[in-house]
Amino acid sequence: MAAHRKPRQRSLGGNTARTAVTLALAGAATATAFEGTGNAEPQLTPAQVKAKVDKLYQEAETATQRYDGAKERTEATQRRLNSLQDEAARRQQRLNTARDALGSVAAAQYRDGAIDPSWQLALSSDPDRYLDGAALAERVDDRQAGAVARVREQLREIEQLRGAARVELKSLRSRQAEVRRHKQTVTAKLAEARELLARLTPPERTWITGDAAGHASRSTSGARAALAQAGSVPSGPRAAAAVAYAYQKLGSPYVWGATGPNAFDCSGLVQAAYRSAGISLPRTTYAQINAGRRVSRSQLQPGDLVFFYSGISHVGIYIGAGRMIHAPNPSAPVRVAPVDEMPFAGATRVT
Repeated sequence: MAAHRKPRQRSLGGNTARTAVTLALAGAATATAFEGTGNAEPQLTPAQVKAKVDKLYQEAETATQRYDGAKERTEATQRRLNSLQDEAARRQQRLNTARDALGSVAAAQYRDGAIDPSWQLALSSDPDRYLDGAALAERVDDRQAGAVARVREQLREIEQLRGAARVELKSLRSRQAEVRRHKQTVTAKLAEARELLARLTPPERTWITGDAAGHASRSTSGARAALAQAGSVPSGPRAAAAVAYAYQKLGSPYVWGATGPNAFDCSGLVQAAYRSAGISLPRTTYAQINAGRRVSRSQLQPGDLVFFYSGISHVGIYIGAGRMIHAPNPSAPVRVAPVDEMPFAGATRVT
């Protein structure tokens, strides 16, 4: 009978129980680790962050130029609309005056009773005087007919103006929507760049963005010394004035869409610098590159505009010795930089 007894089961106690618990916890930890590895974002190196941030800044700059262009077109459309509305109001006032005059004539005729001319002649005590008056009345009627024709023409012109204003208003709303789209793109790109930079340590962020404050404070004397040493001469007095303005703005913050006097984006700085020299330049890099005479890189002189990237999305002002002053991006103020730090796309001389 003893051979058929059921074997007694051993309890999990002591070392055996501890071993089982340890193995279970280890398995759970391993599973959690694998799960976390699958869901967590890979840790980027500072060099990878720099590459992504640089790309985001370039994309934001491209969107900024589109925003600047759309904003400029929107403002021009608004000016045309205002002009049309003002002209329509002026013509409406003249029309109201003409209508009032016609109304006075019509009221006078009604009061006179519009008696048939043959009866007026028969009843008149002075036929000769009446005939003179009838001739005058015919001339007055002719003038009235002309006045009516002019009123009709004024009505037609006012309706044309209002039609043109409706077209401009529709265009304005479309351009305003375009501005909003580009603004959303810019802000999204810049927010993503800020988020990436926030993950880094302060020394890593400095390595990526550069010592912006120190660079800006040392730029003026260093750049002027390099310019003098290279013997570079601006292409003209206006170019010299534009370069001088750019020097004065070293250290100013980059703000997309800004044209000064205290903050700039890249094309805004160029536009402001030449505006101070008495030259009106277009707002965007795409238009600025065609605002003057193209020059090769080997022919560069201080004051020339230097453009970068295949989409012509960035611009600076050449100052000589292979360097330029530009508004880089939100991580750095207006500063001096080598021309070869970005892909060179072309240059223009506007004086």
